Parts: sequence; structure tokens; C-alpha cells
Amino acid sequence: MYLLRRQAQKPSPEDDSAQKDAKIKELRAALGPLSGRNLKYCTDACLRRYLEARSWNLDKAKKMVEETLRWRATYKPEETRWHEIAHEGETGKVSRANFHDRLGRTVLIMRPAMQNTNSPEGNIRHLVYLIENGILNLPEGQEQMSWLVDFSGFSLNTNVSVKTARDIIYILQNHYPERLAVAFLYNPPRIFQAFWKGVKYFLDPKTFQKVKFVYPKGKESVEVMKTFFDVENLPSEFGGQATLKYDHEEFSRMMAEDDVKTAKFWGFDEKPCHIKNGLSGAEVVLGPSPIAPIAS
Repeated sequence: MYLLRRQAQKPSPEDDSAQKDAKIKELRAALGPLSGRNLKYCTDACLRRYLEARSWNLDKAKKMVEETLRWRATYKPEETRWHEIAHEGETGKVSRANFHDRLGRTVLIMRPAMQNTNSPEGNIRHLVYLIENGILNLPEGQEQMSWLVDFSGFSLNTNVSVKTARDIIYILQNHYPERLAVAFLYNPPRIFQAFWKGVKYFLDPKTFQKVKFVYPKGKESVEVMKTFFDVENLPSEFGGQATLKYDHEEFSRMMAEDDVKTAKFWGFDEKPCHIKNGLSGAEVVLGPSPIAPIAS
């Protein structure tokens, strides 16, 4: 009888969904009137992610959203343009893949061995830009992205510092909650373990569970990757059949086009300027003019 009573009290999926929708409305009301970019940012899907990240605790989710809105007002990630941070991406240390995972999610490829600068702020802004770009390119109804980390040629000399990694983790967990679906660390060498020990304790349990170590000789971990990716699209660096080739000039053109889409999404008064592409000398349309506020 006790078990039957317990089962009867369990909410149905419909009831659970209705309760969560009600929580989203409560959170919106608790945040108070929003306008401009804050209103654009705080969609129902966005508020759902913050509630999910805080186990549907209204007060904690509200605090988290408010902290993000303050961060975005200062950091202004939607204003960064590719030409401002393109030098960070010359080696392809972080880039958006030309394929999606099996669920249509954006894929970011990271190659620590390709680290080419020692600017913590530059590295962070470059990654934030690509996270924003990855979100911009998510299909409708999809909120998360996948990360692939290639450790070919990795050394502690080329890796970002533990402090920078901690700062990146903080931004990801606190200002992009539930954006990461999975992060595959492919074939990390033993020397990476020292670095991992320094940063893993800063991962919250939910994020920690999304980090998967994959080794080419580990059949089980390789099979897990195949559930997320089509091997025909997956680069050989990750056990697939495709070729990973980063073309900085082509990638820069793609990012310049996406900068225009970003401006349109946020309602900027975009008046692109023409600058010379340092690789080819060709003119590329890049960059915004001063930004007008979004109509509320």
C-alpha cells in the first residue's frame, strides 16, 4: 500500500511541465520589469536554463540571472567583433566546426597545442566570442552545444594557466548555464593530469558529469562518441573519417558574416567598416558602429 501511495503521488510529465512553466513565470515576475538587451536575453528558454542550473530553486536562479545581467552589461559579449580578437584564432586553437552533432547542436573544436598568445583576457574574450557565435548558430529549439578537445601535441607550455582555466569555468558555469551538453577530452596525455587536478574541483557536479575522457583504445568511450557524432563528419583527430583543416582566412569571412547576423539579432545600428584582411589583402566587411539600444 505504501508503494502504491508513493507512485500515486508522483507527478505526471504533464504536471511536472506545468509546474516548471509556472516557475519560469515566477522567476520572470521576481526579476521585475526588463527592457533593452536584458529583455531580449531573458527568454523563457533562458530562464528555464537558469532554473535548471539551480535545481529549480527560485531565489538561487534569480540571483544567478541578475549576476549574469550585470556581467553582460559590463563585459558586453554581444558587442565583440571578430576583427578585434581574430589574432587569437590564427592557429585555430578554438573554432566552430563545419558539422553538428547528431542532435543538430553546434560543435566547438579546441586544440590546446595551438595556443598562440599568453594574454589571459584575450584567450577568454576569444572563447566567449565563439560561445556566443555557437549559440547564434544553434537550430531552433536547441539550447546546448558540444565541445571536442584535441590533445594532439599538448604540452603544459602551450596550455592556458590554471587561473585562466578557472576564470573560463566560472564564466561558463555562471553566465552560460546548461549551454554545454558534453565536452569530450580526446586522448589527453599523462601530463594533463596535473593540470586537470588543478581545475576539476572548480567544476560543479552537473558540469563535471558532462566532461568525458576518451581514449582511442578505449572501446567503451569511443562508442560513446559515436552516439553523439557521425563518424563521417568527425575529424580523424577524434577517431572519425573527416579531415580537420582550419583555414583562418575562410573562418574570418564566416565570422564577419555572423557579426552582421549578431548585430541584427541584438538590434544594433550596424554600419560595417571595410578593413584589409591581413592574410590575403582582400577587403572584408567587419565590425559594428556605435550600438543603439534595443527597443523594449
